[in-house]
Amino acid sequence: MTRVLMLLALTGNGLAAGVLLSTVLGGVPLLLSLPPARYVHAHGFLAQRYDPFMPVTLAATAVVDLVLAWLTPGVAGHALYAAAALTVGGVMTISVTKNVPINKYLISLDPDTLPDDWDRRDPRYRWRTWNAVRTTLAVAALVINLAASATALL
Repeated sequence: MTRVLMLLALTGNGLAAGVLLSTVLGGVPLLLSLPPARYVHAHGFLAQRYDPFMPVTLAATAVVDLVLAWLTPGVAGHALYAAAALTVGGVMTISVTKNVPINKYLISLDPDTLPDDWDRRDPRYRWRTWNAVRTTLAVAALVINLAASATALL
């Protein structure tokens, strides 16, 4: 049972980290290159496709990590899986408090009628920064999950 949970944690964390890393490497540079109206349209299109996949994947990974922190024998396994769960929780917290509000704001806009103060309100660089932070945390959580699984299997 523990090995199945390890595979689930690694798979969920790997998928989440991969999706976030793909946004850093391809999505963000593309979106930053677009004029404002096309950016708003493209961002809204993309953001709606990642929900509910990302929240469900991250939440499932965090729950499985917590279960593994409880079930895995040894202090190292407990500590590493707990650290992975906390790190994934950090990704979720940044998503909910920083990126999701920006996504909702952008989805609410009409790309053909942007606010007059768009230059002041343009959220692209703020979204990019928080996305990079949560991507770093997701990759760190994956490394922690790998270390936890290796420790538990040795």
